[in-house]
Amino acid sequence: MSRLVRVRAIAQKEVFHILRDPQILIFALGMPVALILLFGYAVSFDVEHIPLAVVDQDHSAESRALVAAFTAQDLFELVATREEPASVEPLLQRNVARAALIIPEGYARDVHRGQMATAQLLLDGADNMSAAIALGYANSIALSQSLGRARVQLGSFEMPVEARVRTLFNPRLQSSVVLVPGLMVIVLVLVAVMLTALTVAREYERGSMEQLFATPVGRIEIILGKLAPYFVLGLVQVLLVLTTGVVLFDVPVNGSLALLFLIASLFLLAMLMQGLVISVVTRNQMVASQVAAISTLLPAMLLSGFVFPIDNMPPVLQGLAHVLPAKYFVDGLRGVLLRGNGLDVVWPDLVAMGLFFVVMLVVSTKRFQRRVA
Repeated sequence: MSRLVRVRAIAQKEVFHILRDPQILIFALGMPVALILLFGYAVSFDVEHIPLAVVDQDHSAESRALVAAFTAQDLFELVATREEPASVEPLLQRNVARAALIIPEGYARDVHRGQMATAQLLLDGADNMSAAIALGYANSIALSQSLGRARVQLGSFEMPVEARVRTLFNPRLQSSVVLVPGLMVIVLVLVAVMLTALTVAREYERGSMEQLFATPVGRIEIILGKLAPYFVLGLVQVLLVLTTGVVLFDVPVNGSLALLFLIASLFLLAMLMQGLVISVVTRNQMVASQVAAISTLLPAMLLSGFVFPIDNMPPVLQGLAHVLPAKYFVDGLRGVLLRGNGLDVVWPDLVAMGLFFVVMLVVSTKRFQRRVA
């Protein structure tokens, strides 16, 4: 019982320090909401209203129908028309248009003869992601136009195989729905690693850690007491991000909330222990913050699958990604939130994060000696 009392005393001391420094509370509680608003409204991987320039040299009903097919939805937006193909390249260079559709003379004639009717699409490859998506849109439009012409010419023409595509788990393909799980990684890494690394390193710099070592409080008790307030703070951040995502961006919660918080708790514990390892090794706030940013924040953004697919990375980076708990946290969250997965599916993610936590706990306990070098 006395051990619990000592842990609670250490935790209360840390809570008082947090309350005395409003910047920590603003950073810990205001930053998650600000980040999700920024990512949700400003950062989007959805590509719509692609500026389109058109050169129609055929001036026929068929060429106008092709232009209408491109601009009928919100995919392409007509911003300019020209008479000569050479005049569209300056539009692409000045970023007035991102794509240019060139319909040559004789397009309608080839359509009526049943011959291959060609049209050229120029894309601005400086933004390769938008260009790839625009190319996919254009191919889909061209296919629909070809099938429509085939049905008209052959009458009872039917496709031997008809593909009916249905998108599961995120039917509208909203990027904000996919960003929320990744955003939780960034938020929890910031509070768990950055704040923990700084608070323990600060104790070393001020000499107060020496006073703690002079008391009967054990190493494990100091670790638990120091990290408990930040663990609770991290869970509050998860609740803030999740609530904001559900209310403002219609993020679905198809799985169990209890399982979601279990995944978040394991990730938090793993990150808290990593922050403690950084602090006891560096014992300097400036160095600790730099090491924490390099070893946790950047990998959480780049190697978690949050932005870039891990399968597309080189084998060395794939191996590193499979060591880091951020990858399993994103997988588990997306599985619970979007797919409605249960424990029978996400247990490998839980085991991987648990193993990382145990390794960090062992390392931090061995390095956290009752002496000040």
